[in-house]
Amino acid sequence: MRNRADVETSRFASVMTGALGLPPGDARELGLSLRGLTRLGDVFRAQAASGIIPGAIVAIARRGKVGYCETFGFRDRAKGAPMTVDSIFRIASMTKPFTSIAAMMLAEEGKLQLVDAVAKYLPALRGAKVAKSAGDATPVPAEAEMTIHDLLRHTSGLTRGLGAPNAVRALYQKEAVQSREQTLAQQAEKLGRLPLAHQPGTVWDYSVSTDVLARVVEVASGQPFDAFLAERIWQPLGLKETAFHVPEAKWERIAEVPEENMAADAPRPFDVRKPYPMVSGGGGMVASIADYLRFAQMLLNGGELEGTRLVSRKTLALMTSDHLGSIRHGVTPADFLPGPGYGFGLGFAVRTAPGLCPFPGSRGEFYWSGIFGTRFWVDPEEQLIAVMMLQAPNQRREMAGLLRTLVYQALD
Repeated sequence: MRNRADVETSRFASVMTGALGLPPGDARELGLSLRGLTRLGDVFRAQAASGIIPGAIVAIARRGKVGYCETFGFRDRAKGAPMTVDSIFRIASMTKPFTSIAAMMLAEEGKLQLVDAVAKYLPALRGAKVAKSAGDATPVPAEAEMTIHDLLRHTSGLTRGLGAPNAVRALYQKEAVQSREQTLAQQAEKLGRLPLAHQPGTVWDYSVSTDVLARVVEVASGQPFDAFLAERIWQPLGLKETAFHVPEAKWERIAEVPEENMAADAPRPFDVRKPYPMVSGGGGMVASIADYLRFAQMLLNGGELEGTRLVSRKTLALMTSDHLGSIRHGVTPADFLPGPGYGFGLGFAVRTAPGLCPFPGSRGEFYWSGIFGTRFWVDPEEQLIAVMMLQAPNQRREMAGLLRTLVYQALD
């Protein structure tokens, strides 16, 4: 009779027979506890069985190999379709790291510099004014130019349509700043007519900065943003499902967001079956877990994967360092989405302290997530990548914290 460890090894191996983007490895040889992985699976399975989440995929890679990947629940609960490893997800803000890498590739080519004023590339933002206060959108002069650096670290003075009400966010909603029925160029023109929410370089405010950065990539490269990503990142890394919409042949693999997992005021999931004029660098992409594992492994490797180098190791080190320092971390502490113990780099939250955060991790680890429930992090100290693909906005924060604890308790 086989013992439980052998049974679990067999179960994990059978789950990983699908293409996972990276080579499979033996969990125990990679320093993963079978007892801990079993616990992780049991918890997620219970969450799916109870209906708390519709379904999910969780993958853990160490030292370049996938030691764990398991599917839970439904890809499409309304149709009774089970979750599969090749499911395609709306990754929302997990698009942002791709946009940041694109900008840094251009920086390495001398086509832009982080110290450049954004107006050098987007004249519509020249002479931007700033709202007088949170409750008064009367424009006053800006005290500094918004830079590319500011776009990458969300200190541009721009804001977004969601969050605590203020005068500029109300204008964003009125002017449909985040509409998918406009191009990146049209969005930039619209933003140039509106005041900034803050003086550039003074406050971290999660914003449409990364959409503006995508437009900078278009201007600096001379290519449409999606074409640049396809030619320079997706194809070289072998990302087969990553795009801004899903072709008809793959529609049956789309993971859907059940209405019961959506708060009334949450952003509604967009229809990924059709292309939109807006190729949002801040939140427009879809991807599979296999593709995101490959992208994350490139990050862990210092900008290279299987002989394909996107950026240098020093550029990647710059991106994954804290760039906020004494800059105000959010309008209020609750507005600082990375949370306590974190700063922010060039496209990622970066852990700056072993404590403060209520979840385990390592100094230097970096992460980001998507509003529909996806999340990833890279822990260089542990040579670890964790990716969760989930489409349940209401549960994304609870599941993110749960995942962190369960992943780290599974390390030997």
